[in-house]
Amino acid sequence: MSDRPRVLIAEEIADSGVDLLRESCDVDVEIELDRAALIARIGEYDAILIRSATQLDEEVLDAATNLKVIGRAGVGVDNVDVPTATRKGIIVANAPQSNIIAAAEQTIALMLSLARNIPQAHAALVDGRWERSKYGGVEVYEKTLGILGFGRIGQLVAQRAKAFGMTILAYDPFVAPDRFKELGAEKAESPEEIFAKSDFITIHLPNLPETKGFLNAEAFAQMKDGVRVINCARGQLVDDAALQAALDSGKVAGAALDVFQQEPITEHPLFNGYDNVVVTPHLGASTVEAQDRAGVQTAEQVLAALTGGTVSTAVNLPAISAEDRDILGPFVPLCRDLARIAVELTGGVEKLEVELLGGIAERDARPLVSACLMGALAGRTEDPVNEINAASFAQARGIEVVEKLSTQIRDYTDLVRVTATTGATTVSVAGTNLGQRNRPHLLAAWGQRFNLQLEENLTLVRYRDLPGMLGIIGTEFGQHGVNIVSAAVGRQPEEGGVVEHAAIALTTDAPVPKEALDALLKQDGFEDARTLTL
Repeated sequence: MSDRPRVLIAEEIADSGVDLLRESCDVDVEIELDRAALIARIGEYDAILIRSATQLDEEVLDAATNLKVIGRAGVGVDNVDVPTATRKGIIVANAPQSNIIAAAEQTIALMLSLARNIPQAHAALVDGRWERSKYGGVEVYEKTLGILGFGRIGQLVAQRAKAFGMTILAYDPFVAPDRFKELGAEKAESPEEIFAKSDFITIHLPNLPETKGFLNAEAFAQMKDGVRVINCARGQLVDDAALQAALDSGKVAGAALDVFQQEPITEHPLFNGYDNVVVTPHLGASTVEAQDRAGVQTAEQVLAALTGGTVSTAVNLPAISAEDRDILGPFVPLCRDLARIAVELTGGVEKLEVELLGGIAERDARPLVSACLMGALAGRTEDPVNEINAASFAQARGIEVVEKLSTQIRDYTDLVRVTATTGATTVSVAGTNLGQRNRPHLLAAWGQRFNLQLEENLTLVRYRDLPGMLGIIGTEFGQHGVNIVSAAVGRQPEEGGVVEHAAIALTTDAPVPKEALDALLKQDGFEDARTLTL
């Protein structure tokens, strides 16, 4: 029996990736295994390579008794139960850079097709109709391209559109101003600015509850008359009914869609009767080069995992010593939460400073810095952020990351302080772990000190230090069906030793609705209120 690792390729990848694996492993290519067959056979293998169709959930992974690594030939790992894989000691690696060029080029291709009516004119001509006057288009030269989401793909789109002489206007509060300047793009301060000024709009946001239907009826109403919209990111970002209504009214002159709410799909309201709509069946990553790149990159990562090398794209494996991992592990959730809080209070991040104090400063700080970046960028990038790719995401956005270490500390054994800066706004938050179970505690925010154990639903309110303010908060939350679980007040003396302002941190038994915070801020003395789910 061979001593070489056994690898199962469960979905089609480029031959170059298969050949690379076969140099060192025994490889079985079984691209038509059903779920039952996969469960029956996966225990025979040391590694498995998949794309997006194969579901590696807890049941499948429990049968993978010898599995050491999962290779995902592509970006997302939504079809892999990463927590279960991590619990079972299975490395999960992907190919995060494999399709970004293809996706950017698809966006440009759809924009040009939309502007010049290329698919419609082609269809008419091959159908025997010479309709030159009907399909006259518009130039993109000197038009404004609005880019919603200025991550890696959005930036590649900007570079290419710039070559056509377009004006680039981009919105992303999690990209530093210098990065916009480097790419010759103007930074929009809000999505509304994109809507008001753009002739073409392309969207490159992550798929999250808060971005679902991002382009909705309200958004279309704020756009310029005759705008053209492109979506090569996620189908869930566009409200289909609202887009159809905007096309019917003439508000939107055309739309180009590569992605849809449900896929695969062959029946859609915009597929028939709309000469100003261009559609493709999710071809964003479907280039020979992208598929080849994904196969080779994933094969390289699988080989590294099987031979003791460095798995640079692992989504669940920080490359640090076991001792440091054991000591720093409990601080990872704390760092992630503190950074999320800091960025929520600033509304963006151009610079992130991570300060580690006490015993943790003597260890390899990279996992904690990565955890802070994960928290700062969570839900703000086109692809999921993890401890492996967090630094590259920050670099691509021009975010300055500063690390400070000091073993000198008072009051606590260890302390983490995270400072986020965007524009003229800088906010610091601090926290530590307490007790045998390493419960994370928030110790400072908005310049105020307090001690609150962090829970899932956190709200911070800043107000003038007047009698009865806490009662108002409790009453307002109660009217919205939210119960306060715990609270801590900070009221530090200001100049002259006078306390003028205070802040309260609260945890609640349910998320606090926006309406409750809006109602609170309408009342005299309340200055700011933020809520988030950790």
